[in-house]
Amino acid sequence: MADVVIAASALTAATPLLIAAAVAIKLEDGGPVLFRQQRLGQGQQAFTLLKLRTMAPQSSSETHERYIAHLAMQPRSPAPLGELFKLTNDSRVSKVGRWLRRLSLDEVPQFVNVLAGHMSVVGPRPALPYEVAFYQSHHFERFAVLPGLTGLWQVSGRNRLDFMDMLDLDVHYVRRRSALRDLAILLLTPRALLEENA
Repeated sequence: MADVVIAASALTAATPLLIAAAVAIKLEDGGPVLFRQQRLGQGQQAFTLLKLRTMAPQSSSETHERYIAHLAMQPRSPAPLGELFKLTNDSRVSKVGRWLRRLSLDEVPQFVNVLAGHMSVVGPRPALPYEVAFYQSHHFERFAVLPGLTGLWQVSGRNRLDFMDMLDLDVHYVRRRSALRDLAILLLTPRALLEENA
């Protein structure tokens, strides 16, 4: 019930910004406003994750697939600052998209996923199907719960974590999750976003 209240309130409050973002996206290249991507949720069930589109229309995922494979095969050491899951100087990202990402507005439509029951506000990051091939056996525990808009890895210095660290934090969250921990993660999320975009 808390997820529904938070998601509905967030979408209502963000409506003016979403309208402005939609207009900006349309004016830039005339493409679709929303980006839809298959992710794996609780029980490894596939669902369609929603975001505001930040890339050129028809952009391929091959570049990101190669990047994830590169990260997953690296020794256990911190990723270059700001690069985990975010390719720097990615030519696929539009001008409007760079601003949306900087303000994290592209993530707001995921509250619709929360209302639909595909996601929670707090939980592990929604998994990309092509990254599962690199999981160690214990990492599949992250599928025991709904994925989240924010989570432990987002507030634990995600730009300084490597791929396996992120997965390990998700498992740690699943094993020790509680309402109090979820509240703490929610309260820490705004500061983490500000620090990431500083």
